[in-house]
Amino acid sequence: MKRFWLVAGCVGTFMVITILTALTAPREVGVAIDKVVQLVFAVAALLAYAKKRDGWMTAAMTSLTVGLSAWIWGQQILGVQLPTSTIAPLGFTLVPVLCLAAVVVKAQKRRADDLLPNYRSRTVVVLDGLIVIGSLFVLTWVSALESLTRAWATEGPGFATVVAHPAAYLVLLVAIVVLSWTHQPVRQWPMLFIALAGIAQSSSGWVFAFYISKGITAIPPMADIGFMLCPAFFFLSALAPARNLEASPGRIRTADLLHLFVPYVPLAVTGLFVLWNTATGGRLNPVEIYVGLAVVCFVIVRQLVTMMDNVRLMDQLRVSREQLRHEATHDPLTGVANRSLFRERLERALAVQDRAQPLILLFIDVDGFKAVNDNNGHAEGDMVLRNVAARLENSVREEDTVARLGGDEFGVLIDGGDAEEIGERLLKALAHPHEVQGRVHHVHASIGVAQRFSHDPAVTADDVLGAADAAMYTAKRLGKGMVVVHGSPLPEMT
Repeated sequence: MKRFWLVAGCVGTFMVITILTALTAPREVGVAIDKVVQLVFAVAALLAYAKKRDGWMTAAMTSLTVGLSAWIWGQQILGVQLPTSTIAPLGFTLVPVLCLAAVVVKAQKRRADDLLPNYRSRTVVVLDGLIVIGSLFVLTWVSALESLTRAWATEGPGFATVVAHPAAYLVLLVAIVVLSWTHQPVRQWPMLFIALAGIAQSSSGWVFAFYISKGITAIPPMADIGFMLCPAFFFLSALAPARNLEASPGRIRTADLLHLFVPYVPLAVTGLFVLWNTATGGRLNPVEIYVGLAVVCFVIVRQLVTMMDNVRLMDQLRVSREQLRHEATHDPLTGVANRSLFRERLERALAVQDRAQPLILLFIDVDGFKAVNDNNGHAEGDMVLRNVAARLENSVREEDTVARLGGDEFGVLIDGGDAEEIGERLLKALAHPHEVQGRVHHVHASIGVAQRFSHDPAVTADDVLGAADAAMYTAKRLGKGMVVVHGSPLPEMT
């Protein structure tokens, strides 16, 4: 990066000296220096982009080199009068078109943190561009473009290329600005220098078109400063480093603000300019009226699309919140409730004061699971745990809670029913062989059951879990593969 800025400083110093020399030297010498320096930097940019294998920018610099060569040959050697219909203006006009293609291709290299990833948001980007271009068109039409167009009609196709050239650069600038709001690859140093080249070339291009429209063919040297700077900026764009910057909250917020407000800035400025023009006695012609109405329609459509995007984003936010809530309260392996959600529901159930049915908690330990893990690996063990969770869920009602409490331990919380019957049903469901990847695994379960028949504020969730856990260990001591129901008072099973 330091090397690049050293090169940029040298180029800047050289351009300042060259511009001052061209402005102070005799006209013929100044023009020669001007065109030769432009051609040298155009060739340098062409070689730099060719080395980077950037096809579109290489084509753009080739077009610029051909245009400059034809211009030097036609104007300086053959003495062709302005406006010219030679290949030079066509070459100049193709440069922003090819650069625009390069910018669009660059913008396709999207990152996950780029804004507006869907087709409706891309529509908003297009509408923003049309709003900006339409507003600038009305502004330039009211101020200067109308007179240039009259000259176009009288001068013929030669003058058409003179106007199309800076107008094409204006479209390129709008595209870079709009795409930079939503595409991180466009927010890079090379694109900044391409934009600076466009500003320089477009500025001198409009001044050049204005002089030609007035019949002035001896263009003042000051008007050529932008033309001189443009190839130098293109050369720096080829050398500028492009890095994938990490997204930061501040940068995202800035992009959001630009996306919201910038399209309306030229619209507001144009509106104030037109208002001032009409208030001081000016009249709107049909072109201004129709283009202005079109811009207003674009604004309305943009707002509708933005509202649709907002509704979609709110829906996505709701879904994301629900997904995060689910992930925070459910076991990632089996998909059943985790210990935190199970405890929360147990505490809520214990808080019910007028209990008509018993609250049943079953603490289940999978017997034989360790052998599956040790002999066949954790992947098959995980499949067995998923099967166990699925069988438990299929053996109880939808409103009952099945949870993985940790490792190979599960809990089931049921409101109402016969504890022993439920335990035997779960035991039978888990006793069926588990077939995983062509191998059959036989696992069983030891189930401890704790019940609450009435509300007791002194009994906590830990008391009930501890009682069921103690009953489960009793089942293991009695031979495994059985159900032990713990009754009141709770401290008995310790």
